[in-house]
Amino acid sequence: MDITAIAKNFTEFYYSQFALGRLNLAPLYRPHSMMTWEGKQFQGGDNIVQHLAELPFEKVAHKISTFDAQPSSLDMSTLLISVTGLLRVDGDQELQFSQVFVLAKEGESFYVLNDMFRLNLG
Repeated sequence: MDITAIAKNFTEFYYSQFALGRLNLAPLYRPHSMMTWEGKQFQGGDNIVQHLAELPFEKVAHKISTFDAQPSSLDMSTLLISVTGLLRVDGDQELQFSQVFVLAKEGESFYVLNDMFRLNLG
C-alpha cells in the first residue's frame, strides 16, 4: 500500500470537491465520523456536511503547501494525513490553514473517520 499516493489522491479529491460544492463531500463521511472545525465539534456525515455547507462564503480555493501521511494502526486500516496550505474565500486575502484527517479503510477504499481544521492566524 502506497500511503503517500493515497494521501495525495485523497487530498486532491477532497479539496476539489470542497471547491465544487461542499455537499459533494457527503460520501466521504459516515454516521460515526467526527469533525472539529475551529474548536466546534460535529459528529455524523450529515451534520458535518451541513456545517460545511453553511459556512459563510460562496467560493473557496485551497492551495496545498504540504501534506504528510503515516499509518495510524499496525494493520494499516487507518491513515493519518496532515495538510497545510493557503485558502482564499470569495476572492479575499489568502489565509493559512492546517487540516488533519484520519482515514479508515472500508473495503478497497477509505472514508474520513476524523477531520480537524484550523486557520493559522496570529
